[in-house]
Amino acid sequence: MKLNERSLAFYATCDSPADNAGFLYKRGERHTAYHRRWFVLKGNMLFYFEERESREPVGVIVLEGCTVELCDSAEEFAFAIRFGGTKSRTYVLAAESQAAMESWVKSLSRASFDYMRLVVRELEKQLEEMRWGPAGGCGGCRQLPGSWKPKPSGSERLPEKLPALPAVLPKENGCAVWNNAPGADHLPDTSSCGGYDSEGNPRPPPLPPRRQASSSEAGSTRVATPESPSTFCRLHEQYGQEVARLRQDWLEKQRGPRP
Repeated sequence: MKLNERSLAFYATCDSPADNAGFLYKRGERHTAYHRRWFVLKGNMLFYFEERESREPVGVIVLEGCTVELCDSAEEFAFAIRFGGTKSRTYVLAAESQAAMESWVKSLSRASFDYMRLVVRELEKQLEEMRWGPAGGCGGCRQLPGSWKPKPSGSERLPEKLPALPAVLPKENGCAVWNNAPGADHLPDTSSCGGYDSEGNPRPPPLPPRRQASSSEAGSTRVATPESPSTFCRLHEQYGQEVARLRQDWLEKQRGPRP
């Protein structure tokens, strides 16, 4: 696997939050002596520096396909990162305390993408069980919502049908009226009020009679027409002059009487 050294160095020292960081003792590959190094864990990459203030890491360990386990070593609180394969290297590290060792072993064991994949699968399984409930009762089958409905018992009554919505009321001069049909001037027949139609649906209440306009109202009624642009400009100018006059009076009152 090819790694870009500049990108790794920037990622190791950038301000992104680290999953774990601290001093650990790292055993050399050729020499068995331990060296104190500053380790930073970000994602599945474990960087180590010579000092905490170092600008570039000495090395990086990609935590994929490995296991983290305790090991016997001359140093106390030691653990190892083992990779699969005969020629793979084993990294032996040692913490400064029991709590630090447990913290590092836990965080390193959870750093790989394989572990994250298992966590995602488990969370998806739990979410599915929360949605559909645990499998059982029908051989582990799971039905989609709405595919099965319990049959109502004899004591339970089916919900009554809602009455049909009335048709859209006609409009006259832009205003809705109760009835525009011929013969609507007389009072409706209320003898069938509260009955049901042929389909068993309850009939809607009768519509009230249309109000008759008087002769004086009929003569003065006009069809409303939208204001023309000239009328709007005239009103705008008229009210604008009134506002300007009121503003002038207010300014003169603020200035006070002239000497």
